[in-house]
Amino acid sequence: MTTIHSVTFEVPDPTAADDFYATAFGVGAHVRTRAAQPPATGFRGYIMSLVVSQPSTVDSLFGTALQSGATALKPPTKSFWGYGGVLRDPYGTLWKIASSSKKDTGPATRDIDDIVLLLGVDDVAVTKRFYVERGLSVTKSFGRKYVEFATAPVRLALYSRRAAAKDAGVPVEGTGSHRLIINTDADAIVDPDGFTWEATSLPAR
Repeated sequence: MTTIHSVTFEVPDPTAADDFYATAFGVGAHVRTRAAQPPATGFRGYIMSLVVSQPSTVDSLFGTALQSGATALKPPTKSFWGYGGVLRDPYGTLWKIASSSKKDTGPATRDIDDIVLLLGVDDVAVTKRFYVERGLSVTKSFGRKYVEFATAPVRLALYSRRAAAKDAGVPVEGTGSHRLIINTDADAIVDPDGFTWEATSLPAR
């Protein structure tokens, strides 16, 4: 299985950003930051998704993120698939926090079951083939609509760019840097949509 042990966000102030991610989500070593201000406007082409067990966990994580400076794009609500919402953090990254459950089944927690990096790509079939040719195994595939790979501890998935933007509730337009680095123990690569993988070690907890 290919390892994606963390992602790195390029931000103007890494210390402040680290404090935000620790307070808002408690994502630990799976989210890093580094100082950079590459040009970027509009949608950056990806969404970070936190999958949790129940609505109260969604509300807890959403609430601390808003208190720490995030902006709600889609407030948490019930839908046919479960319960969840989308926000933009103070550094421009979009976060979807969701549960497949519509009702709480136990005491409120802040436990995160899965972290998913959802890339919005120009052509799902082309990007899927790129990753398969480099050894990633597909676990789910729905034509040119959605693909999920066997990566851990951060899972990797693909949407079309337009579908990802619609899911997040933002305009599809955007230019410049993704401001995202995917950290892996595999070879460094750049995919067809310009997402960069770097070979890096997992920091000690």
